[in-house]
Amino acid sequence: MTTSNSVLALPEIHPVVARVTQRIAERSKVLRSAYLARVQKMAGRGPRRASLSCANQAHANAAMDSGSKIWLNQAQKPNIGIVTAYNDMLSAHQPYEPYPQQIRQTALRFGGTAQVAGAVPAMCDGVTQGRPGMELSLFSRDVIAQATAVALSHDAFDAALCLGICDKIVPGLLIGALAFGHLPTIFIPAGPMGSGLSNKEKAAVRERYAQGKATKAELLAAESAAYHSAGTCTFYGTANSNQMLLEAMGLHLPGAAFVHPSDPLRHVLTDAAVERVLQLTEQSGNYTPIGELVNEKTIVNAVISLLATGGSTNHTIHWIAVARAAGILIDWQDFDELSSVIPLLTRIYPNGTADVNAFEDAGGPTFVIRELLSGGLMHADVKTVYGNQGLAGHIHRPVLVESANGNQVQWQASPAVSTNKDVVRNVTEPFAATGGLRLLQGNLGRAIVKASAVPEDAWIVRAPAIVFESQDALVGAYKAGELNKDFVAVVIFQGPQANGMPELHHFTPVLGSLMSAGYKVALVTDGRMSGASGKVPAALHVSPEVAQGGPLGKVRDGDLIEVNVHTGELRALVDEAEWTSRAVRQPSTSETFDYGRELFAAQRRVVTAPEHGASTLFID
Repeated sequence: MTTSNSVLALPEIHPVVARVTQRIAERSKVLRSAYLARVQKMAGRGPRRASLSCANQAHANAAMDSGSKIWLNQAQKPNIGIVTAYNDMLSAHQPYEPYPQQIRQTALRFGGTAQVAGAVPAMCDGVTQGRPGMELSLFSRDVIAQATAVALSHDAFDAALCLGICDKIVPGLLIGALAFGHLPTIFIPAGPMGSGLSNKEKAAVRERYAQGKATKAELLAAESAAYHSAGTCTFYGTANSNQMLLEAMGLHLPGAAFVHPSDPLRHVLTDAAVERVLQLTEQSGNYTPIGELVNEKTIVNAVISLLATGGSTNHTIHWIAVARAAGILIDWQDFDELSSVIPLLTRIYPNGTADVNAFEDAGGPTFVIRELLSGGLMHADVKTVYGNQGLAGHIHRPVLVESANGNQVQWQASPAVSTNKDVVRNVTEPFAATGGLRLLQGNLGRAIVKASAVPEDAWIVRAPAIVFESQDALVGAYKAGELNKDFVAVVIFQGPQANGMPELHHFTPVLGSLMSAGYKVALVTDGRMSGASGKVPAALHVSPEVAQGGPLGKVRDGDLIEVNVHTGELRALVDEAEWTSRAVRQPSTSETFDYGRELFAAQRRVVTAPEHGASTLFID
């Protein structure tokens, strides 16, 4: 595992980035100090298995092969705990099936051992879109965090490798790993599927189907041509945003995110991750626990990478929870202030027509990190899993090198110029001067909008409200011909306490079709739409949610609503006295049983607001 030499000029950090980071550090001082004290208490104990009783060790090692068992029983060599999100339902996670065996063999080769500590649930939002199961999706993040903690609770590991990619899975694994902050931890991706039917063509078929101009057979053929093989879906949704954020935090080996599952380099990168995590253990003399690596600057770097690439709105929820797991407090104001100075460097669907394979070919995450560092827009002085170069080490791209000892990986400096300026650009010539997300606020509450996905001529919508309590109600109104006009769809009772905050993509083709027909349309909801949010201006995660008495529940059909991305305003243009006198609407129905929804009643009662991470774990 070698790196070519390269020098990157690092200017002073941008004053807004410095100010926001300092504010986060001050806000988090007490909580962060308590967290680090816990990490330090757990550290410095030598090999973890050495503290186990003989009976404990015998149970832990009973099923291992004889070679591994000798080392495990000696309790001197570092032991890696593998936490895997493998299943066959997620195309992104199916490639993980053989990884544990590879990791075990590689660990022995480099002087350690490895065991699958546990598996975590991993649902596919693409399968549950518009279905009752989607109401479990957000809560699955915290279940994954708890399952990760259960896996690592055996206290028999000196490091951890997390196998996960998709929407709630990476945040859940990361939250769980941070609960064991004394362990060095590396995330191992598996890569995207090859490019199939373009996202633009797929979206066009969806709109035609919504209009009744395409058959179900045509729609299924289009979807199957887009989602066609093992690997991550190729649009820049939450899953691929996860990978960008992990690279920016230094929790991947550099450039690991978007190497295809079948590429020989993928196999070698997994070996390199095993070798590297063993070099970060207490036994190595280069101890780098994840709880110290993830700090205020690391979290800010993650947010900046999200803004610079126009990533998923879900991370205005998830990374608040991730930060909280490390004793760090961030909020939407931090996202908004950073967005005001972070340029938009990429155009990846749904913010453009290219997919993540085109993004990788044009430079990928390492190029984006290089550009942000060169503009003083990221913190370089952070620890990463890669080495002692700080984040500057993550401007290198992995290259497969054949040698007499077999394939190896070498890291080479990423190019200084994008190879496709329609997809990714230098910091000096961005697609937009500001980042992809904005905070909206007004008498309807606080919300997030993915400005980068919305054409600028749709940044201001002022139109009458039509209130819906479900996705199906909106789709039904469309099919009945009731929505052929300018309007703002106000979809309520979609927050975490109401129904678990499912993603609301079921009606995305409907609203897109109406926009294509020339109508001024916007969405305002206390629900979410994730990284696949498209061209419709959408004020998402409106807080407080209607189930908690939020003012969005005061909106009535016909009220004039203004969504203004330019000014950051979100308001009902209703006489103040009339507005004050109105009661918040109560739900007409409540369906929280079947499909396992009844098992999450306790979570719905205690979950925090989206701006506090929509968490069932951190409710103090």
